[in-house]
Amino acid sequence: MLTKEPNTIFERPQALSTNITHYCPGCTHGIIHRLVAEAIDELGVRERTVGVAPVGCSVLAYNYFTVDFLEAPHGRAPALATGFKRCRPDMIVFTYQGDGDLASIGMSEIIHAANRGEKFTTIFVNNAIYGMTGGQMAPTTLPCQKTTTSPAGRDVGTAGYPIRMSELLSSLRTPAFIARTAVHTPLHVVKAKQLIKKAFRLQIENKCFSLVEVLSTCPTNWGVAPYPATQWVASDMQPYFPLGIYKDPEKGDI
Repeated sequence: MLTKEPNTIFERPQALSTNITHYCPGCTHGIIHRLVAEAIDELGVRERTVGVAPVGCSVLAYNYFTVDFLEAPHGRAPALATGFKRCRPDMIVFTYQGDGDLASIGMSEIIHAANRGEKFTTIFVNNAIYGMTGGQMAPTTLPCQKTTTSPAGRDVGTAGYPIRMSELLSSLRTPAFIARTAVHTPLHVVKAKQLIKKAFRLQIENKCFSLVEVLSTCPTNWGVAPYPATQWVASDMQPYFPLGIYKDPEKGDI
């Protein structure tokens, strides 16, 4: 007797490779990778998508996607993405950047790219710390948060307050799609997928610059286990970095 094969309801996205990642246990880079890959697949643009990987934990992102990738110097992914997109406006271009990369050495690059309205997408992973280089204080490190370079906790009197990149970029007059999301619970993962997919769709429609900031965990450098790390995102990161859509050209935001 022949039996009917069950319908496949969950499988690896074609845009995601089978390589085992180098990320630490509990790190949510892998979740974000999958969401980006799913968005690329569902929008049908895998064959014309190019990613830009900078320096940081995401430096090896090109190993985990089955799309072409460019490697940028530290902080310069927006500049490289700008040059490539202007040369090949038919391509779908995205940068994948951490907070140390985007909000520190690459601060001017991302601000000016957004201000010019460059038509690429940025996936901004904010885990409030430098990951790959040893857990130093980042521009997004929270007040009193301990790091290898702020063992007593971030002193806002000398280091200033953490920078809210989504709010900063949304203050520019140039039309853009700017949103902040998180991936520490299944519900947040679903919402993050929707925002990432919309960011890519707006690029496909040649409408605007788009950036999705994703609050992420770093159990290794935070010095906590994976599950408490997800709780810390909710209890400490979200109050300072509120989730939501900060700018949306489809709603008339300018």
